[in-house]
Amino acid sequence: MEPGGLQWLLVPMQQLVSWGAAGAMVFGGVVPYIPQYRDIRRTQNAEGFSSYVCLVLLVANILRILFWFGRRFESPLLWQSIIMIITMLLMLKLCTEVRVSNELNVKRRSFAAADSKDEEIKAPPKRSYLDFDLNYFWHWSKFTDYVQCVLTFTGVTGYITYLWLDSSLFVETLGFLAVFTEAMLGVPQLYRNYQNRSTEGMSIKMVLMWTSGDTFKTVYFILNQAPFQFSICGLLQVFVDIAILLQVYLYSYYPQKPVSHTAHPASTKAL
Repeated sequence: MEPGGLQWLLVPMQQLVSWGAAGAMVFGGVVPYIPQYRDIRRTQNAEGFSSYVCLVLLVANILRILFWFGRRFESPLLWQSIIMIITMLLMLKLCTEVRVSNELNVKRRSFAAADSKDEEIKAPPKRSYLDFDLNYFWHWSKFTDYVQCVLTFTGVTGYITYLWLDSSLFVETLGFLAVFTEAMLGVPQLYRNYQNRSTEGMSIKMVLMWTSGDTFKTVYFILNQAPFQFSICGLLQVFVDIAILLQVYLYSYYPQKPVSHTAHPASTKAL
């Protein structure tokens, strides 16, 4: 084949690979949550999924989008954040509906308002109805409360970002906080495994999906010269995944204590 003909073939192939990598970057992060969503919907049981995972990913991706306004990085990374935010909101909606339907005689818990069904609504709201109490934070009774919280956080951080957008130090710090928050997602699971001396209930396939996905993401960051914060925290995330894999191996072949029957999240990085 002549060089010109080979070049005619290579250019579209390279473009196709580039599109495929970008598509995997945008949608790959939400893939592990699809079977989790389907399982919760099928069983009507959300015990195995920690809603704090949604909190961490919402915070991380909102900060990443704000970082984009200060430093325009690759557009697939921006779309990844948008898709992840939508996915986490859908997860929250399903989990809240399932959890509330399974709770009996539980008072309404809200983000910042008294229960509208309370007969004494005209009276000053009682503290038990307000969930700025850390005991009830992010454990509300309606999906709209989570939306209000997310919008409040977005509004406050967006306004601060607008005021400090000209500060390179602020912008770089914002980017670091965004990816560092996401990188720390697996640490609570790592710590809980260490406390329990067991990984009972964890899916090895799911951990492998985390590791392969985070490895692909980190390589993508490096090859596409994404902001250095992305590469550093991507590597950190891979190290955490590998540490969890080591725990799976150690606690499976060298059990530290009798296996308990406490349920652990099987298919998500739990907090």
